[in-house]
Amino acid sequence: MADLPLEEAGEAGLALAPAEPRTVEETGLPESLLSALALKHLYQGGLDSGLQIAQEMRLPWGGVMDGVFDFLAQEQYVELRGGKGFGRASVTFTLTTKGREAARDAMNRSAYVGPAPVPLSQYSAQVVAQSTVPQRIDRQSLLLSTSHLVFDQSLLDDLGPALSSARALFLFGEPGNGKTALAEALAQSLGGAVVVPHAIEVDGQVIVVHDRAWHIPVEEPEGAYDRRWVACRRPFLVVGGELTLEMLDLAHDESTNVYEAPCHLKANGGMLLVDDFGRQKVAAREMLNRWIIPLEKRVDLLSLRTGRKFEVPMEEIVLFSTNLDPQDLVDEAFLRRIKYKVHLGDPDEASFREIFRRLCESQGIAHDPRMVDWLLEHVYRRERRPLRACHPRDLLQISSDIAAFQGVEPDLTPSLLDQACRLYFAAQPVELPAATPFVGPDAPTPPPGRR
Repeated sequence: MADLPLEEAGEAGLALAPAEPRTVEETGLPESLLSALALKHLYQGGLDSGLQIAQEMRLPWGGVMDGVFDFLAQEQYVELRGGKGFGRASVTFTLTTKGREAARDAMNRSAYVGPAPVPLSQYSAQVVAQSTVPQRIDRQSLLLSTSHLVFDQSLLDDLGPALSSARALFLFGEPGNGKTALAEALAQSLGGAVVVPHAIEVDGQVIVVHDRAWHIPVEEPEGAYDRRWVACRRPFLVVGGELTLEMLDLAHDESTNVYEAPCHLKANGGMLLVDDFGRQKVAAREMLNRWIIPLEKRVDLLSLRTGRKFEVPMEEIVLFSTNLDPQDLVDEAFLRRIKYKVHLGDPDEASFREIFRRLCESQGIAHDPRMVDWLLEHVYRRERRPLRACHPRDLLQISSDIAAFQGVEPDLTPSLLDQACRLYFAAQPVELPAATPFVGPDAPTPPPGRR
């Protein structure tokens, strides 16, 4: 995904970007780990200059990587093959026999080859620091971020305090009314940007954190800063029915001996949406049992395969979206700990009409209010069918598919909409008068035929 302008993401989070380390000590990593990582880069890439490897490891040459390569040369792990006239940074290094053996041994211990990780202590401090950057969340900012959606605006008076608290909340209501779209818009309202490390180091083990699927880059801050971190928009992660208890712990790859951070670690500084909560394979009670203390304490406890346990910050908003009544999911003790519960109900007729109009406009379909009148009368009121925010989108898509199959423009008519409704709702067709080209609010009412 292309970089987003820094102005769009906001500068507040990036103001706290870590300073560029000037020495090995300031990286927070042992020289042995940096040396092993440099050897693995050489092992995979063949001949490389010291500057190229420094860039791959996202560390400065002067003061950090020059000392690492001095050590590798002294230990006869590398040989110098000349340079291009720009000092030792441009010298080409190659592995010796001893160096290749050391590189293979390092690969066997951990096959991670990439940017140098940041130590757990630096990661924790940075996450807590950037979570405390003031984010102004008011009704105007929520209106702006949700302007593309149609819903009861009074909900913002409930959602605003929940977001400002940065605490977990339930967003519940009937399916198809836009809970996921609303959650995404709320995540955008958080504004600002954060820095996310490529990886973190715990007891010599590497845990990959940066995820291109969820961490959307912004323009990098000006000046020198620690390039082991990536400037990103505040993350918005979505997990659904596939979520298991195992996914809330570190994922360990046996073949590489590299760990991957769980979803809530990747979401630090932003929002984690647990979609379709209650539909997971694991019981909702067990899921909340796993999370209830981290949600309260804002700290989670993770474990390496060695048995080493360590704390990580959990500085994010966790939003549980569900079609089920929260009272039916968990008992009062759990609900008390998740203080905010917001109901997103069905749209009223005015909202339904506005959704239909906007979608017609965006899809290039001529909008005729009389067709919505027909739908409301014959498909919803007469059958007492509840309105759903997703219905206009789905019915228009099916109508377009029918028209494309017939080789005609998707001009909405009662017969076209009736066929779309039959396919969508699995219902009987309305008996339309054969000679009536248009059925609207002023036309004779066709007899009921849908059951």
